[in-house]
Amino acid sequence: MQFEKKILESNEKYSILSGVAASASLSLANNYFTLFAILVLGATNYQVGLISSLPQIVGMVAILPAAYFVNKAKLKKGITSYSIFFTRLTLILMAFVVFVPAKYAAWVFVVLIALMNFPGQFLNLSFQAFLADIIPEERRNLFFAKRNRILTITGLIVTLTVGIFMKTQLNDDVLPYQILFVLAFIAGMFEMFYVHKHKEFSHPNLNQEIPSFFSKKVFGHKPYLTFLICGLFFNFAWQMAWPLFSIFQIRNCHANGLWISLFNVSNQLTQIISYPIWAKLGSKYSNSSLLVVTSIGMGLGAGLTPLFENLYWLIFVNIISGFFVSGTVLLLFNGLLEASKEEIRTSFVANYNFLLAFVAFVAPQFGVFLEDLFDIKVAMLISMFLRFVGGGLFLWMGWYLKKHKEHPQIQLMNN
Repeated sequence: MQFEKKILESNEKYSILSGVAASASLSLANNYFTLFAILVLGATNYQVGLISSLPQIVGMVAILPAAYFVNKAKLKKGITSYSIFFTRLTLILMAFVVFVPAKYAAWVFVVLIALMNFPGQFLNLSFQAFLADIIPEERRNLFFAKRNRILTITGLIVTLTVGIFMKTQLNDDVLPYQILFVLAFIAGMFEMFYVHKHKEFSHPNLNQEIPSFFSKKVFGHKPYLTFLICGLFFNFAWQMAWPLFSIFQIRNCHANGLWISLFNVSNQLTQIISYPIWAKLGSKYSNSSLLVVTSIGMGLGAGLTPLFENLYWLIFVNIISGFFVSGTVLLLFNGLLEASKEEIRTSFVANYNFLLAFVAFVAPQFGVFLEDLFDIKVAMLISMFLRFVGGGLFLWMGWYLKKHKEHPQIQLMNN
């Protein structure tokens, strides 16, 4: 028992270290994709929208083979490690996009971001299943809150450092971005190293049938189906505003690299403070009831953003949003694991990621469409309203799941 405790503590340590390296890699590169695309490559609003949505189509293609290999794998550590390598390798290619003819450069950059999501989908699915296997259910709330908090601190430090560095650079200078992409790749190699350090036990169910994405084994499980409906709707309302935030910050408020960093830092600071709060609340209240609160908070973030074209106002809004972002990320992931059947969890996670990828493709394009049809303020207000509706759906989800717990025979009859 003591040996198992030592293995668990070791895995938790290396999970945090690999997460720190991943957070550093993402903070060095992903935060500045849109800035690089607009200011250096001259990307249009449509191309900015594709930066958020096109990777999701690639992810949908990748989810089928990813689900098969992850589900069949005796050890998930190997798939996770190789996925990290090929995902981060794309960053090196991004550093050379500026050598492509100017009229094609923005499109090549968008395509590279999309292609990065092919191994990225393997990484996402294998790492979720990997963590679910090595972290017991009773430890997940507190551990993931602790891990997310440390990762957010890392992202904050890296983002602030990059922001100070970018302050001294010209907005359209290529070299600073190339440096960031290379450093992000190096951080990714540390991420891969720490994943290799985990101790994982093989699982004997290699011949287990993998349920189809549309089989009754998946959709016939009522807790999952209920979570799926609510989760996908909320993600649509959430993700439709992603390109709008970047467009508003850069085009309307003329934010540069330093201000983009400050927006992220202010958001991350609040997340650091609030992760322990959400972890404690998650142990006391249901995921569905708390998701009602985070949905309303996320809606306020979308509604408040376009009120003033002022950079300091955007910092204030990011401080408020950060509190609810941390809760949303933690609760959605825990809600997915809780709603899935443990013996075929990978199939549930794969199904959710597959459908989420479709939503994540459509939503940003819908947001940009609304921005072109009306204006960015109206588009953000529509996102706010839909996020409020998502909160109402989570309220319904809590009532529905409680009803089925009290009357389990209903669940049996429906299966």
